[in-house]
Amino acid sequence: MAQVGTPLRFLPNFRGVFYGWWLVGIGAVVMILGTGPLFSGMPVWNVVLRKTFGWNAGQLSLAWSFQRAEGSVMGPIGGYLVDRLGPRWMALIGLWIMGGGFLLFSQVQSLWMFYLSFVIMGMGGGIGTWLPMMTALNHWFHRRRSLAMGISMEGFYIGGVVVPPLLGWTIDPDAHGLDRWKEVAAIIGVFTIIAAVPISRLIRNSPEEYGQRPDGDTEPAPLPVEQARPVAQTDEDPDFSMWEAVRTRSFWLISLGHAFGATVNVTVMIHLGLLLDDRQFDLTTVGFVSAIMMGVAAAFTLVGGWLSDRLPIRYSLFGFAAFQSLSIVVLTVFNNVWAAFLFAVLMGIGWGGRTSPTSSVRGVYFGRKAFASITGMSMVPMNIVLLIAPLLAGFGYDATGSFYWPFLTVAAVSFTGSCFYLLLGEPQTKTAALQPRSESGSVSP
Repeated sequence: MAQVGTPLRFLPNFRGVFYGWWLVGIGAVVMILGTGPLFSGMPVWNVVLRKTFGWNAGQLSLAWSFQRAEGSVMGPIGGYLVDRLGPRWMALIGLWIMGGGFLLFSQVQSLWMFYLSFVIMGMGGGIGTWLPMMTALNHWFHRRRSLAMGISMEGFYIGGVVVPPLLGWTIDPDAHGLDRWKEVAAIIGVFTIIAAVPISRLIRNSPEEYGQRPDGDTEPAPLPVEQARPVAQTDEDPDFSMWEAVRTRSFWLISLGHAFGATVNVTVMIHLGLLLDDRQFDLTTVGFVSAIMMGVAAAFTLVGGWLSDRLPIRYSLFGFAAFQSLSIVVLTVFNNVWAAFLFAVLMGIGWGGRTSPTSSVRGVYFGRKAFASITGMSMVPMNIVLLIAPLLAGFGYDATGSFYWPFLTVAAVSFTGSCFYLLLGEPQTKTAALQPRSESGSVSP
């Protein structure tokens, strides 16, 4: 393991590069490994599972609901552990758990076993991928926080571009038989467990541990007291504790906005393959629709990160989240292959554009001190919403034989969530954010 203050031995020609940028690349690799085979591959896995076992949309979506129920408990716990143990250890532990879940998934013979394996895979991904890596980047960056997180999240979309078509080609039961998916799942599990060790050794928890500062800055000279400006107007973060953040209006607006917007992402990834399969699209086409969506999202992740570092973050969150809602309307109302590809482009713009600001917004409003704990706590309301929405969409389909009204409802919920972001004001100091308000809505004297 690299010692404090020493560069990695195999990077001798790049010693002048701020290590935060290396961490951005490492985070992208973690996102590919931790989200590509499970989340991005979900449209393909669900089609194969339905053909293999005959499970319906409600039964398949129930797996996600079980995982979200687990996530409601593990979110705060995972956030606490990331803040206490550090991103490095949590990435290692989470990827090991996820790999074990894939090994169990490869042995699935019954519905309950599928649910158990899915919960284990989701638990590993939840505590070992996005949360620890975004926490590390929130420590290493301030001015370029959204851009750094956006570049790192490219791994999620690269996995989304590569994995669905590859899975569709590799495990197509019509071409390879009904058991090929089990072999592929086992290979993914073994590879994840092995790769977790070298990847985690490259993760560094914070720049201060290595004598550096966020963004690679040198130590600034302290300002005289009379020249000090309020936190909301300086380059310093407000640094709320978890319980201080929970007491603010901003925490709940961010949490509900994120939750309502994420209903689109989750519902699409669970049910998109089933919807396109009902429209007689082959599995390869399903994979390419997913790949186009993720490819466009990869490009707009950088756009969203760039804009969010230059504009008030609440405006970029609203605009890109609204694009997601529009994409669902297009997919639902128009029933042809061109509409499916147009949906993929619009969804990619919205999904990718909001990725960077939703990852960085808690750092903007609450600082570095308890980023993981605050994010984990905000996952409780989010996971409750994500538990309900895909499940209702699945059972709605089973009851009516169509995704029409379930998907339009999700689009409306998502647009409502985008409006919550507009209610956010500028980031405030702890004193101002926690100041009690009078019944008229003004700050009490």
